[in-house]
Amino acid sequence: MKTVKVLGSGCRKCKKTADLIRVVAAQLDIDIELIKETDASTIMAYGVMSTPAVVVDEKVVSSGYIPQPGDIRRWLVP
Repeated sequence: MKTVKVLGSGCRKCKKTADLIRVVAAQLDIDIELIKETDASTIMAYGVMSTPAVVVDEKVVSSGYIPQPGDIRRWLVP
């Protein structure tokens, strides 16, 4: 199971990012643990300067934009 974190303040873009990740994971029939991280100090510990950011298995894979479904597929499929 992959652990996916959406880092951000809980804004509309952050929520949309989390929703897209859930949808793509369901389409691919991949189990994920989705965590929404809103704590500023935790977000800064990842070195992220703009949100939403996505972390997959503790690796930052995007920052500052809503990812496209194709991006999410590449992150989730080994």
